[in-house]
Amino acid sequence: MRKLLGTLTAAAIAVGAVLTVAGPAQAAPALRFHSTQYDSPGKDTRSNASLNTEWIALVNTGSAAVNLKGWKIVDKSATYTIGNVTIAGKGGVVYLHTGKGSNTARHLYWSRGNYVWNNTGDTATLKTKAGKTHDTCTWKQKSGRTKVAC
Repeated sequence: MRKLLGTLTAAAIAVGAVLTVAGPAQAAPALRFHSTQYDSPGKDTRSNASLNTEWIALVNTGSAAVNLKGWKIVDKSATYTIGNVTIAGKGGVVYLHTGKGSNTARHLYWSRGNYVWNNTGDTATLKTKAGKTHDTCTWKQKSGRTKVAC
């Protein structure tokens, strides 16, 4: 009986150790593409002003702020890796502009000299730090439209 109790106690301790090591599963951040202005208003001149009116926006619908460092916004022709930027919770929005500028908490700049998003249709992909696809935004050309909600 003593041997059986000793074996059961050892087994209970081993199971307890395993259970305390495993923590709760981490939920994926509530990030998604919000909208994009894929066609700059007016003539496409490739001026910095024109490039910066082409943008894509992320929204955080969760309650907690999320640090985006290492996340990527990907197009088939280019990839933007986000630096040390935190997007606020409860509707926080961050815009990624195509042209040059000084990054702020809400506005990031790709520093490209050419447009990224195709006016005839395209797909943007949001990838986690680990490289997993987290969200996509796909659009087709709409007559008279230059901006879409994702």
